[in-house]
Amino acid sequence: MPTYVAFLRAINLGPNRKFPKADIVTATEAAGATDVATYINTGNVLLTTPLRSRARVEAALEEAYLAQTGFAVPTIVFKPADLAAVAADAQELTRPDLERHYLYLLKDEPDPERVEALLARDGAADQVVVRGRAAHILLGEGYQAGSVDPWGVEKALGVVATNRNLNVVRTLAQKWCS
Repeated sequence: MPTYVAFLRAINLGPNRKFPKADIVTATEAAGATDVATYINTGNVLLTTPLRSRARVEAALEEAYLAQTGFAVPTIVFKPADLAAVAADAQELTRPDLERHYLYLLKDEPDPERVEALLARDGAADQVVVRGRAAHILLGEGYQAGSVDPWGVEKALGVVATNRNLNVVRTLAQKWCS
């Protein structure tokens, strides 16, 4: 059976979107998954499932999460090899002058025209690199005053996304994708 890594978007933010790790495991198993593991309380889930289509895995998990929580939980799924490639890209893009390196994991590949428009906003200290279903936000010194708004990436690309910091992605790639 295939293994996947799922990233849950917009959970444990404020009082109305609580989704504890134990409930995530229960709901993931209710979706037919086995060998479920979580990492920190931000919605990182390792699972094995008989489903072979990424879209079907996402749909099954989103349905189970809605049933468990009562609110929609957009879910972005990667095969372990694909997540390892994202982590390798992140390592390649890391430079000593960066203050922050965020990763937006995307549900779907963005439209090339939207990517081009976002890349046109790169500033002297800030840069966006989009590779497949990942957008790397590279923020240099003074990033808060930079031309790239890391919180506007999802809207700019027009796809559902979730943000993870570089250390989380590296850790998950080491733990779950080796």
